[in-house]
Amino acid sequence: MPSASSEQDRTLVEQALAGEEEAFAQLFSKYHRGIAFHVARMVPAQTSVEDLVQEIFIKAFTSLPSYSQEYAFSTWLYRIATNHVIDYLRKKKIPTFSIDQPPSPGEEEQRYEIPDTTYRPDRHIMASQQRNILEEAIEKLPPKYKRVIIMRHKQEMSYEEIARALELPLGTVKAHIFRARQLLYKYLRDRRDEM
Repeated sequence: MPSASSEQDRTLVEQALAGEEEAFAQLFSKYHRGIAFHVARMVPAQTSVEDLVQEIFIKAFTSLPSYSQEYAFSTWLYRIATNHVIDYLRKKKIPTFSIDQPPSPGEEEQRYEIPDTTYRPDRHIMASQQRNILEEAIEKLPPKYKRVIIMRHKQEMSYEEIARALELPLGTVKAHIFRARQLLYKYLRDRRDEM
């Protein structure tokens, strides 16, 4: 017999799939702290846990239609969190090059040519184009989402500072930022060929 919490999750998932934002916000609120704690245990101290948590919830809610109710929602969500953090850590790994090879016989000095895999002559143009597309995406957001995204990412305000400035509950600010990021992700995904 499913627990009351699992039944509540099942109902909220169905409501979220039907487009009810409040159900979406309730799931976010219910699991936010646990997912943040889970992520914090897996990443280095200087990592922005809150940004990873936001990305995890975006990934979870965009994948919600594929969620199978034969599993507990919490199990499914924690699996997404774990996989996302593992992917994040893999991407952050710096490519390495071994210089521990002994010199060849009769050779006093060993020279290494280390390729610059990061050099792209068009990177400034590409970065400018990406910025323009991102700005365009932000401009298309509904005002309540646009406002919080600008405060969070351009003005670098904390969630708490945004909540105070807008006189909104902290949970509402987090939900608005989450929803804004979700809309931006969808917009940017649709235009990824241009980036």
